[in-house]
Amino acid sequence: MVKTLLAWACVCMLGSAFAQTYPSKPIRLLVPFAPGGSTDLIARIVADPLGKALGQPVVVENKAGGGGVIGALEVSRAAPDGYTLGLATASSAATNPAINPAIAYKPLTDFTPVINMVATPNVLAIHPSFPAKDMAGFLKELRAKPGRYDYASSGTGGIGHLQMELFKQLNNTFVVHIPYAGAGPALRDTVGGQVPIIFDNLPSALPHIQGKRLVALAVAAPERVAELPDVPTFKELGMAPVNRPALYGIWGPKAMPAPLVAQLNAAVRKVLQDPAVIKRIEATGSRVVANSPSEFAAQLKAEYEVYKKVVDAQKLKLD
Repeated sequence: MVKTLLAWACVCMLGSAFAQTYPSKPIRLLVPFAPGGSTDLIARIVADPLGKALGQPVVVENKAGGGGVIGALEVSRAAPDGYTLGLATASSAATNPAINPAIAYKPLTDFTPVINMVATPNVLAIHPSFPAKDMAGFLKELRAKPGRYDYASSGTGGIGHLQMELFKQLNNTFVVHIPYAGAGPALRDTVGGQVPIIFDNLPSALPHIQGKRLVALAVAAPERVAELPDVPTFKELGMAPVNRPALYGIWGPKAMPAPLVAQLNAAVRKVLQDPAVIKRIEATGSRVVANSPSEFAAQLKAEYEVYKKVVDAQKLKLD
């Protein structure tokens, strides 16, 4: 017992001393998706001002592949010294691990949650040629023709895939999943009419909705978004479990010292209080969260548990 207490005291003192000198070199911020998507956009909005707040550059690196798994795996294997951090998303932290137990990391134990920065609405949208223009008509059509319609997603295990499966479970409908190699190709084919339905992040779908190339049926957001004031939330439509915005947080490898985590959390919070940063984030339809490490850890756990239940109930497997 005495040895354990002494060891813990040493760890705390080392963590505190380390935090006083951190950072002394540039910090890598790994984005587990390709450039240009919503995750990459949020990372680049935050990275430069975060570097200024910390006194060292925060360099965004894209490590795409496996629906966020490859980038997350690199973060989990890094040294817990704060110089390799990652963008945590629902896909890398919850949906992909829920559907693929063979992933070489455990999302709830192999990382140190730092902060959830941003909540981004997701949107269920259809091509204008679909024979319905609102949720009631959409459900009526799906129930009348089970298996007749397809929906596009960024890939098996992504948030668009599992949110649509949750929607199907709640509404007792059958729509065929068409996985793509990324959100971009899925959105392109839905806009082009090759696939009639998509569940996508709002920032990427919004220009097509505003341009009348897609019709939004509902948004997964705490309240209606200003850019789409006539589009109801899933909660308004009686589908509260689907009303889950995408999360964009920062995490690091497990065993990061608590003083270091607190320092990083405070620095990111400071950045997210900047009116210029808030304006850029809100322009995407997103909102600032800026919670504590413990709150973010609880949020990640809740996301994983929700989607694990969806996987089990829908009997989903990797294609």
